Amino acid sequence: TKLNRSHLTMGRDALILPCLGRTDIDRQSCGPQAVTVEDSFSMIHASRGQLEPLSTQMRSEPAIVAGIAAATLGKRPVDWLWLVEDYARIRELIAATIPGFAGFDHRLHRPGGFYLGNAAARREWNTASGRAEFKAHALPADLLPEQARWPGMKADLILQTLRSHDQYNTTLYGLDDRYRGVKGMRKVVFVNPADIQRLGLEAGQQVDLVSLWDDGIERRVSGFTLLAYDTPPGQAAAYYPETNPLVPLESFGARSYTPTSKSVGIKLEPSVGRNNQIALGSCS
Repeated sequence: TKLNRSHLTMGRDALILPCLGRTDIDRQSCGPQAVTVEDSFSMIHASRGQLEPLSTQMRSEPAIVAGIAAATLGKRPVDWLWLVEDYARIRELIAATIPGFAGFDHRLHRPGGFYLGNAAARREWNTASGRAEFKAHALPADLLPEQARWPGMKADLILQTLRSHDQYNTTLYGLDDRYRGVKGMRKVVFVNPADIQRLGLEAGQQVDLVSLWDDGIERRVSGFTLLAYDTPPGQAAAYYPETNPLVPLESFGARSYTPTSKSVGIKLEPSVGRNNQIALGSCS
């Protein structure tokens, strides 16, 4: 719903579809529409936009999906364009096919929405024993894939990418992270003090992060400030999208096929040609 630099990194082709955000008024042929959202307490409520869209060419997410489906499938297995004229019709289908959503559209009009329910919160376990069941799985011998362990190279740390407090997905609202005591900067890497000492580096030093993969491509981000932080030994953390270039496109999770942005083998190198030390305040 918001263009950002990540849209410039794609494959041979990319589609950019002007899309309404949830703050925009979503007008369909039957009038303004409401989508539904679920909060962290399993409450379902309606979300209605209040702002005029920036362009008449912008479409809602349901309208985009319905348009693609209609162009591809026609009216099979449903009349896509008829459904998107009034989102209540979509909710009626949900109510008829998904357990727990009976009377979906009617219940949505209650003040504050309605509680979807969570069997586990009520200590109801849908298992043969009727009790919670746990299974233990052996950890892999090495957390990194074979391509990140090629001969002559060994990762200094395993990097996970994460968001700051002033960030929603890839949209940045500020340079402060009150979760971790960082102010006014984002090009930082959090490393355990014991690892900083082991690698012969110093907190506050400017470093480059270089990821390891066996395809001969150098993946490097430069000028990151090294912050001593209570991360597990051997682990490091840094913000995305600044560190997205370190993730090889060929590195993805088994079966999920999602990028391995939480498990990137990296080496740390002192940055060259910069003021290589900055004064740091408390970061704990």
